[in-house]
Amino acid sequence: MGNAASIVFSGIVPHPPIMVPEVGHESIVDVQSSIAAMGELTRRLIASGAETVVLISPHAPLDPTAFVAYDEPHLYGDFANFRAPETTIKAALDKELLSAIAQAAEEQQCEVLRLGSYELDHGTSVPLYFLQHNGWNGRVVALGYSFLTNQDHLRFGACIRSAAAKVGRPVAFLASGDLSHRLKPDAPAGYNPGAHLFDEEVVAALSANAPERIVNIDQNLRRMAGECGYRSLLVAFGATQELPLSCEILNYEAPFGVGYLVAQITNQARAPRSASNDQQSETAEDASKSEGAELPALARKAVETFAQTGSQIKSPANPSALLAARAACFVSIKTRDGDLRGCIGTIEPTRDTLAEELIANAVSAATRDPRFKPVKADELPQLRYSVDVLSAPEPTAFEELDPNVYGVIVEDESGEQRGLLLPKLEGVETASRQVEIAARKAGIPRGTPLKLSRFRVQRFGERASTPSPIPGGDHR
Repeated sequence: MGNAASIVFSGIVPHPPIMVPEVGHESIVDVQSSIAAMGELTRRLIASGAETVVLISPHAPLDPTAFVAYDEPHLYGDFANFRAPETTIKAALDKELLSAIAQAAEEQQCEVLRLGSYELDHGTSVPLYFLQHNGWNGRVVALGYSFLTNQDHLRFGACIRSAAAKVGRPVAFLASGDLSHRLKPDAPAGYNPGAHLFDEEVVAALSANAPERIVNIDQNLRRMAGECGYRSLLVAFGATQELPLSCEILNYEAPFGVGYLVAQITNQARAPRSASNDQQSETAEDASKSEGAELPALARKAVETFAQTGSQIKSPANPSALLAARAACFVSIKTRDGDLRGCIGTIEPTRDTLAEELIANAVSAATRDPRFKPVKADELPQLRYSVDVLSAPEPTAFEELDPNVYGVIVEDESGEQRGLLLPKLEGVETASRQVEIAARKAGIPRGTPLKLSRFRVQRFGERASTPSPIPGGDHR
């Protein structure tokens, strides 16, 4: 019954609780690329046929000389520590596989300490949340690493591989993708100007299909980075050491000073990448665009329903993670020729979900933009829609503005006059021009002292299958 390829998929996943919509709320806009990449990774995992997922977390209870394993028949976790106690994770334990791992480890003089009556840590709960929300439902083995040597972690990974072969079921293995914690001055572990080198080497090694470079990485560089996922990566590499590698970076970002990596290490159900099949492989960016198509589609439905019936549609019954988040947005309406027909938005969220915010702003863009007459029903076939989702604004200095990256909010000192300008607008190439236009929109006289904030934008236009796809609206 054994099968040397019983580990059919292995990947690397981040675990910041802020990725979970019920925890992060509007801040999930800043990690939307990671969320989209988790959707793509889950699709690949499901396609591999994996029946059990083995996860190893840096945040499980630590034992200096033993690896740990959650040993409740029904594993449970929640996000009560992150002010979302109603958001829970439940999964059945694969007891047979856990026993096989413990036995294989014992034969290699490694101990597996079983944990009873422990709730799952967030390093396990966050990946499981996204696996389950993206359609995977199976049994789980949840592990934690130790303070043993790097070689011991590689050896433990090999024990997991042999145990999976013994039980003879397809198994997926997921390791932590939280990398350096010192990438920005306000990062959790403080700032180190060289910390980015660790993340860059990890990404470069996987991009080159050469995880042995990570095994042999300079340990001083690793310590300088203040990382938390390295030992779990070693276990993953030990588990996949005799399997054909197909490493691929699905996403890397570091919006809060911590590097978040989503990557594939091996995939037995997926042919190795080559120049000839690259175009057939959907990237995380493609997945993000696919999931984002629902935003302009919802704007279209809201406007067409209101123009035809005078009524406002309700929010979707089962919204995606992005639409369920709380975030501000702008809705732009253009003609097929690209002429602006209406644009209204909010700087900060005013409703409980992005879906509600989007619907209200879409109707307002069609009916309340003072520059245009309300949209009529006979115009609807000629209109195209785009949605800009705004991250939470952060106070900034003029020197930190970049109109190609950030939008800007300008206020007078009293906060009574406020203007906004989105990034990447044609003809706005300098921060001075960006601030000037935003201040003029707010009616703030020249020379008035200004308070500045910046924000990022994720832009969703109608897909190319719709004639004349629309870029972001002109919010000047």
